[in-house]
Amino acid sequence: MALDRRAELGEFLRSRRARLRPEELGLPEYGSRRRVPGLRREELAQLAGVSVDHYVRLEQGRTLHFSEAVLDAVARALRLDDVEREHLHRLARPWNETDHATPPLQRVRPGLQRLLDSSADVPAYVVGRDTDVLAWNHLAAALITDFGALPPRQRNLARLVFLDEGMRDLYADWPAKAADVVAYLRLDAGRHPGDPRTAALVEELSAACPEFRELWAEHRLKDKTHGRYVYQHPVVGRLDLGFETLRLPDDPDQALIAHTAEEGSPTQTALRLLSTWTRPAFLDVARPGTSGEDGALAG
Repeated sequence: MALDRRAELGEFLRSRRARLRPEELGLPEYGSRRRVPGLRREELAQLAGVSVDHYVRLEQGRTLHFSEAVLDAVARALRLDDVEREHLHRLARPWNETDHATPPLQRVRPGLQRLLDSSADVPAYVVGRDTDVLAWNHLAAALITDFGALPPRQRNLARLVFLDEGMRDLYADWPAKAADVVAYLRLDAGRHPGDPRTAALVEELSAACPEFRELWAEHRLKDKTHGRYVYQHPVVGRLDLGFETLRLPDDPDQALIAHTAEEGSPTQTALRLLSTWTRPAFLDVARPGTSGEDGALAG
């Protein structure tokens, strides 16, 4: 069963109304008479310059035939950032055939795997839809987990972060990492609302982990671009690593994530030690090519 895009649209808009405060926008405060957090629908419609009925139909998902101008006005009134604005347009556009289609199996080109393998001093991996880990090099496996030793279905960042106890110790700020993963998964779910595998993953994690349930209900969105995570590695200790994300021009669902350390830093020294100590153990790892049952990740 796929995610309900109309329900997603309504919940997203309500969550964004709830985070705004009337006094911040120059609206009168009604004190104890205000029974809902954030803005009322009427107030949001006023700020957006649309009729209350028009906005209510949008939030309730009664129709998905709204002009870009109306959606842009609502986005401005809600103070959405670029990622949130794009998400709103995606959820509110009319249905088409691809919305109901299950996306094809994910494949990593051999050349991309060779690029990963040649980056001996840089932990790098490829993330696909639903946070599936599609390919990796030996140092990414040494840093995060031995992906090759996992069943294909478990090579998934969301499952690992929320269901693998070791991940809670690996990330110095696990709550921040967990929030980022959920926000990225939420964004990806909006890109493929008809994929039943996304809905199954969300249902599985919601049932298994209360932290995931709470974060999913917040409707936060975050693309993976660049940033920094601190790892508490069991072998080499603290690693303060930046990361950069490169998207494939011909397959934007795939992103190559590469971690870097500052030149001359203790993290760079520790990372080189980790690479030297662990490389032989990962040289013979079978390399994935698809997300099917033939050796790579199942979605």
